[in-house]
Formats: sequence, structure tokens, C-alpha cells
Amino acid sequence: MEKTLQNNNQNQNGQEKESRQKNHNNNNNNGKKKPQQEKKQNGKEKEELPMMSLNHVSRLCKSVEDSVEFYTNTLGFVLIERPQAFDFDGAWLFNYGIGIHLVQAKDEDKLPHNNDDLDPMDNHISFQCEDMEALERRLKDMDIKYIKRTVGGKEDGEIDQLFFNDPDGFMIEICNCENVKLKPQGSIDRIKLPYDKHNPPLELNSNTAKAS
Repeated sequence: MEKTLQNNNQNQNGQEKESRQKNHNNNNNNGKKKPQQEKKQNGKEKEELPMMSLNHVSRLCKSVEDSVEFYTNTLGFVLIERPQAFDFDGAWLFNYGIGIHLVQAKDEDKLPHNNDDLDPMDNHISFQCEDMEALERRLKDMDIKYIKRTVGGKEDGEIDQLFFNDPDGFMIEICNCENVKLKPQGSIDRIKLPYDKHNPPLELNSNTAKAS
């Protein structure tokens, strides 16, 4: 009888210990973020890609100097130092969390052939703008050819757009696209918004840095 009670107590203690261990594991799991999984592809779980954002846009140019002048004076980019290991002519610009990397073209046939052509349906890069009128005044003051249009409607929201070319004929759009809501057609949980946008480290004590 005593042996039976002893065995029962041992079983009960073992079950309580196992239960406490399960609760401890559950608490640990709740405190840790598990990597999110995308839908199965070919029967296997595919891990979601790490958070990413646009780092820079690279542009070939006939004259690095002319392109630097355009992007700094027209769009407010700032010239920054390039890695010293680069052995080709070019320049790095940065502002608004985006980089523009200019590379001296060795073959000008790779550049657009018609610098005056402005077709909103053609390839271009687009920048968000908080004051479209101020940007339009800047284009007028610098005598830069541009086209202006408004697309959309009251139901979806209207977007104001300005299109113009850089010195090598690469088209640029300035818009206020925040007027239009994004309506995902697929998995909304996969969209990542840059609440805490990653930026490269900024060296404020550089000898070449000048206060504006």
C-alpha cells in the first residue's frame, strides 16, 4: 500500500514537473519573435525576405560634373565621398534617404538618344514632393523643359505630376502620390512600410563637410 502511494506521488510529481516545463517553454516562445513564413512553394515553407528599401539609383552620364550640378541644384541632392577603391570616374549623391550614383559613360550609345522627348509612359524614376508649386517654380527658374498633368479622380484621388529630363535624357517624375491610397490585391500582410527607415550612417565630423 505504501509502495503504491509512493508510486502515485512520483507519477504526480513527474506530471507536475512536465506541465511546468511546457508552460516555461510556451512563455519563452511567446517572448521570442518567430520568423514569418510565406506560403508554401513546391511543398516547402519559404522564409520571408528581410526588410529592404531602395538604396540608390545608378545613372550613366556624359559629364559627371554637369550631372552633379543638375541633381544638386535642381533636386537638392548632396555630393558625398565615394569609396576610395573605385578606379573609375563618377560621383555619389545622397538626400531624402535615397542615393544617386553617377558613372561616367564609356559608350554614349547606351544613353538616351533624344533628350527632348518626354513620354510619361516611358522609363523614369519618381520622387515624392510635398510642394509641387515650389518644384515647378524651380524648373521654370532653371529653364528646364517639363510637362505637367493631373491624373486620377475624386473617388481614387488626384495626382499632380511633373516630368522632365536630366542632362543625359533620363526622365524624372515629381509627384504627390500620397493622395492615392494603396489597395493591395494580394497578401496585405507582406507589405512593409518604412516606419523606421534604414539610412546609411552619416559622418557629421568629416573634414569635407560644410554647414549650409
